[in-house]
Amino acid sequence: MGVSDRLRHPLVAVAGAVLLTVPWVASALGGLVEGYGEGTTVLLAGLAVLGASFLLAWGAETAEKDVPRAFAIAVLAVLAVAPEYAVDALYAFNAGQFAGTPRGAEAANLAVANMTGANRILIGLGWSGIALFTIFRAGSDDDAAVEKRPGFLASRVNLDPDISTEIAFLFLATMWAFLVPLGGGIDALDMFVLVGLYILYILIILKGDVEAGEEHVGVPAYFQKKRRGVRVPIVLALFAYSGLMIFWAVEPFAHGLEVLGQDFGIPAFFMIQWIAPLASESPELIVVAYLVNKARSTAGFNALISSKLNQWTLLIGTLVVVYSIALGRYGTLPFDQKQAAEIWITAAQSFFAIAVLVNFNISIREALVLLVLFSTQVFLEFLIVRDVVALPLSSYELLIAFTVIYLAIGAGLLVARRQALTVLFGRLATTARSALGTTEVARTSD
Repeated sequence: MGVSDRLRHPLVAVAGAVLLTVPWVASALGGLVEGYGEGTTVLLAGLAVLGASFLLAWGAETAEKDVPRAFAIAVLAVLAVAPEYAVDALYAFNAGQFAGTPRGAEAANLAVANMTGANRILIGLGWSGIALFTIFRAGSDDDAAVEKRPGFLASRVNLDPDISTEIAFLFLATMWAFLVPLGGGIDALDMFVLVGLYILYILIILKGDVEAGEEHVGVPAYFQKKRRGVRVPIVLALFAYSGLMIFWAVEPFAHGLEVLGQDFGIPAFFMIQWIAPLASESPELIVVAYLVNKARSTAGFNALISSKLNQWTLLIGTLVVVYSIALGRYGTLPFDQKQAAEIWITAAQSFFAIAVLVNFNISIREALVLLVLFSTQVFLEFLIVRDVVALPLSSYELLIAFTVIYLAIGAGLLVARRQALTVLFGRLATTARSALGTTEVARTSD
């Protein structure tokens, strides 16, 4: 084997990804991080997140040999957004610890703001950006998921209809989310419904068959050739190490960006709602961009939708648990009128995004609308917060206005695509019956 062949060996890529995490690990274990400036911390933590993201993607792809692809991607999604859970849990815990005080009220509002910001980033930047990247990439290399169509910005990414389970559950969670502010806060009923939806989703996909799937190359192909007794520990090690790195490095990465942003005059609350979630979502976006770059667009979108589903169910549902633990008794996580509007606009954006994907494709036009609406709202809110220009709307009124826009466009699309919505839930019913049928067979054989 020549030098060039050795350099192309899959284990060299794995070693390279691990090496990206070493400077952060050494600095953190050696207690050096405390003496670093924010720029150095962001650089080292960012490299660790990058390396861990590749390890996480390889672990998920390798796992497709032994478990249903949807389940492997669900595990990837949970690990990739784990830092977002940690950040939000911290704010919810502080809200319970200091309940009844201004500090507690602010922490509760920050928990909601961080959660809604993360969810809107995932669609506004994630879904739209990856769709555009997928179509752009197909210009230089064929991607079976990309359909070139005549007309103005009509080319689109076609998704695997097997993703109907995720989209249907996301639709149900979104419908419930509209009701959350009406209860005066996030309460136990929200937890039971949203967490219950996610548990039911996992039970259904876990009963799925292990698909022959797409042919893998590189690192996943190398590991999949190993016997199962070797392959499974490798997958677990990749998941464990990447999950630890992401959990360990993303919070300093996000905090460093917050401090750097404040140095440039960006308000702290704005940073916590937008910059910190963007940092904590970075592993997810890196993994998806990696999958798309390998012409695995379907797997990339599956990961994005799965991430949105677990954030829109588990993340919201568990906040009240953390809050109650800190409070020392059961309590509803409160939030103010502004955060109620944040939840409504987040649900409305999700509603519109589901209307886009209900027929299992997303066009350039639709991706651009998602991106422009998201960017415009954030930009206008920044102008209001910074009092840069005198706008005829308050921040609350701006959120309500964009909520109406999202709902109007989404409702129009769903009316036009009502047959696709019926097909979507028909597929979910079939999938659920199949999963329950498998359970019954297992019981009979016992």
